[in-house]
Amino acid sequence: MQAIVETLFDAVYLISVVTIGVVMILKSKGKSQFRLFGWMAVVLGAGDSFHLVPRALALCTTGLENYTVPLGLGKWITSITMTIFYVLLYYVWRKRYQIKGQSGLTAVVYGLAGIRIVLCMMPQNQWLSDKAPLAWGIYRNLPFALLGLVIILLFYRSTKECRDHAFHWMWLTIVLSFGFYIPVVLWADTIPLIGMLMIPKTCAYVWTVLIGYFAMKKECK
Repeated sequence: MQAIVETLFDAVYLISVVTIGVVMILKSKGKSQFRLFGWMAVVLGAGDSFHLVPRALALCTTGLENYTVPLGLGKWITSITMTIFYVLLYYVWRKRYQIKGQSGLTAVVYGLAGIRIVLCMMPQNQWLSDKAPLAWGIYRNLPFALLGLVIILLFYRSTKECRDHAFHWMWLTIVLSFGFYIPVVLWADTIPLIGMLMIPKTCAYVWTVLIGYFAMKKECK
């Protein structure tokens, strides 16, 4: 039952976010913020597929324990693409609210993203092992969490100041995604049931993508 439900859920998620992303790229009508948002959605779906597709195959065939290498490789790739996702979201913020300058802020975003990617590339993560160390899971996610916090604060402040109703809850979707993700990083290996939090985390990302899509439909008429 888990195999069927989880596979269907992941398939709907991946197809939905990639399709929405492609539609946004094609129908953004020259508005760069929405075209960029579309690419962001495609990166999200394409990156997650490297982990979710092997997981679905494992659940529907011989089990997760026999797919350690492809699952680990998928997690590695997803960790990189999720970092890129937030860098793209930062540029969506800049374009939507016509932000100029602020090179220091941009340096912080690139710095945190760069540190995260470097940490993800370190062999100590043991991505291809079934006994990946918790410590390195924490190390690589610290700059990622700080990057998320920066994006949360930027959208929270700008949507309030500009009374941007379309993006009003963008900050909350990011808060929820990290709120569901952090317990998984810390405790999923010892309490497997906590891994179920990845479902509401995924829903939070779908909400993020839908915010951009509905804003485009309204503003690109």
